[in-house]
Amino acid sequence: MTSPETVIWLQERTSLGILSPEVLNAIAQVIEEQVVSAETDLVSEGNSPEALYILVEGQLESNTTNQNNPALACGFLPGAVIELKELLLEELTPFTITTVTECHLWVVPAAKFRELVTQYPEIAQAFSRQLAQELAQVTSALGYEQERSIALRPYLVTKAQRGIVGTSRYAVRLREQIREAAADRKSVDIFGEPGLEKDNIAALIHFGSPKRREPIIKVNCGILQTSGADLFGRAGGKPGLLEWLGEGTLVLNNIQELPEELLPAVTQLLKTGKYTPISRSEDSAAQPRPSQARILIVSEKTQPTVERSVGHIIKVPPLRVRKADIQTQVEYYTNLYTRSRGISKPHMTPEALRRLQSYDFPGNLRELKNLVERAIVQAEGANELTEEIFWPAETKKKRFRVNLLNAYPSLRRFLRSDWWPDRINYGFTATAFAIIVAVLFIGPQTRDRNFVLNLFWAWWWPFFLFLFPFLGRIWCSVCPFMIYGEITQKLSLWLWPRKLKRWPREQAEKWGGWFMFGLFTLIFLWEELWHLENTAYLSACLLLLITAGAMIFSALFERRFWCRYLCPIGGMNGLFAKLSMTELRAQQGICSASCTTYQCYKGGPQKGEGLETNGCPLYSHPAQLEDNRDCVLCMTCLKACPHRSVEFNLRPPGIELWTTHVPRTYEVALLFLLLGGIYLHRLPELQSWLGLQLDLTEFWQHLGLSLLVLIIPAALTLGAYGLIQVFNFNRKPRSFVELAYGYLPLVLGGNLAHYLRLGLGEGGRILPVTFATLGLSGEQLPILVAHPAVIAFLQGTTIIFSVLMTMFLTQKIAKQSVGTPKGLAKLSLLWQHLAAIGLGVSMWAIIVF
Repeated sequence: MTSPETVIWLQERTSLGILSPEVLNAIAQVIEEQVVSAETDLVSEGNSPEALYILVEGQLESNTTNQNNPALACGFLPGAVIELKELLLEELTPFTITTVTECHLWVVPAAKFRELVTQYPEIAQAFSRQLAQELAQVTSALGYEQERSIALRPYLVTKAQRGIVGTSRYAVRLREQIREAAADRKSVDIFGEPGLEKDNIAALIHFGSPKRREPIIKVNCGILQTSGADLFGRAGGKPGLLEWLGEGTLVLNNIQELPEELLPAVTQLLKTGKYTPISRSEDSAAQPRPSQARILIVSEKTQPTVERSVGHIIKVPPLRVRKADIQTQVEYYTNLYTRSRGISKPHMTPEALRRLQSYDFPGNLRELKNLVERAIVQAEGANELTEEIFWPAETKKKRFRVNLLNAYPSLRRFLRSDWWPDRINYGFTATAFAIIVAVLFIGPQTRDRNFVLNLFWAWWWPFFLFLFPFLGRIWCSVCPFMIYGEITQKLSLWLWPRKLKRWPREQAEKWGGWFMFGLFTLIFLWEELWHLENTAYLSACLLLLITAGAMIFSALFERRFWCRYLCPIGGMNGLFAKLSMTELRAQQGICSASCTTYQCYKGGPQKGEGLETNGCPLYSHPAQLEDNRDCVLCMTCLKACPHRSVEFNLRPPGIELWTTHVPRTYEVALLFLLLGGIYLHRLPELQSWLGLQLDLTEFWQHLGLSLLVLIIPAALTLGAYGLIQVFNFNRKPRSFVELAYGYLPLVLGGNLAHYLRLGLGEGGRILPVTFATLGLSGEQLPILVAHPAVIAFLQGTTIIFSVLMTMFLTQKIAKQSVGTPKGLAKLSLLWQHLAAIGLGVSMWAIIVF
């Protein structure tokens, strides 16, 4: 077979083109044509070559059993010359070649090719030169790779440590973001809190990408030269990391530590994919060069300049929002540690898991890993990791708290029983309230002859005012108003089956507090102008009006809408409950990690140790409570929770007022209304102290003075705040609404001091008053009344203590003001402290004397 076309084809399409036309013509003369069907072995590994093959049409591929040189497995396209080296060097075939499709081949038998090599030494000489050139190229490439390896080795990341562990929605989303980032070559900004293994996420992106075989290096931005020479290289000099990296991945760790001089160059690299090597002088400025490297940025916070320049942004969620993954993470770290040490794997108890889930882990995954390893070491071969072995520091929110339910198991059993509060409410309170109202209507009308008036004014008021700092809003759990509201709700649903209205939360949050304020104002005026405390039937009317409100709104809306938003007594209770030394809360970690039904909030059937309930009557979730205002201590959540997440904690009184509290304007208005109520209750004494001669039997004078008394204390405190603004040394103080909560101890103490006179002076006469109510003589019955001097001492002590607590609380609230030096903060609050002292002095004058 010979023709000019064959010679031209060999010259242009094959590696034989380096030979002279004379030699190519000689080869063409001995060529034989052969067609080989698909899936046929053309040559076999380990055999002597039978011929020289030239692929004209079709496709071949090779396979090898040599695991040390996988590069021998490759494909062949038209123009490929097969078995040339083996024939020249008399070697065995190193691989098996198979036809992928039907192939058209030109074949030169081995014997004839060896004759040509003998006849034309040019063949051996030409291919010797080619092999020498290839060897030189390989040697040069090897030298380059060695130099590259030396330059990149200090920064090289060899593998990803682990994948994303967990099944929470945060873990699932993070895995999706990693897959999306690995699918392309865009730059990525990975940011999040310390301890989240963000550099491992960068490694996962690289090793999950098509360029996984290229190198990945991690460079700490804090150690980069300000010139940028180590990153960008020098023009005409030593290459930088970007040039050595080629198509690999560059991880810029802690981008927030990048020298400011390098920020424009790095931003340009992210935006355009180009960088400029460093020049020694402006005259020899280098030209920008394209970079094939992929840039991954790792930081604790996103940088605005960087954020606008990258293709992907991945915010790594902290462990405190991934509480559902803690169990899986602990199992993973336990497996890693026990396998590396060759020890048996311990089991973690449910109590230990709950403790871990209740902790916020400021150190995130790194802290959890250290905690698990430390616990395994402490366990010393034990089969279980118990709660006591895990001892992370308490978070700020949990600091200074003692869970009384753990300290007193009998208290947990009682609060989870039917006795609290249902049996008390429906077995006693509902009946007792009906009797009380009846006695108020048909019994004697004065307090010295009606035991219900005595109970209400001399027992109920001082007792629950005294109880607020200890048990908060506990009265609302046994309140008769809402008991009759619940009875009305159940009865109306039985008579007229329907779906109750959902709460208009937005309107209620906006206007409900002001409704309470207005209603309480009317109650104060009614009490003062019509002498409710000494008129039985009017006190009964007040109780019935509040009960009617609870019944009406319970028939319209689900659960306790009246209790949460509209009840004036509930509003007062919620305000004073903020000072309580106890709180009902749930562990947020356990709730987010273990709970999927939210039975404490929604209600539901029995689950585990959780009992069947209708859910929180105030639609409050115990893990989300910011203070005690919206918790009535009914313990529904404690009964419903199957995970033991609910806690009844002992805490520093009112701690949330200077930590997590959210101020509300209508609460402050109610606070100052209750402050004015102290003076309203002592209107005759106030007149005498001020030397006024107004006739309180005249209705309009009485009404005008009453309104004035309710307003003036609030006006004085507002004036003190105005002076704080004037003398605050050009620094903006806390808002009036925030600082006003500092007066809360004084308001509670002033009200308690007022009612101490009734409680200690008349409360002990309950037996003879009860007999008088029944029309009997009780003059010989025992009484227990405190001496006036004792009452005055206790009233004075209460007022002094309240003033001191007001000053302390005000200081704690104001201390949170950002940017105000401690000394200036104390000096600027002088006017509010003086206002508290002035109010305390005035209360002493009208209550104690």
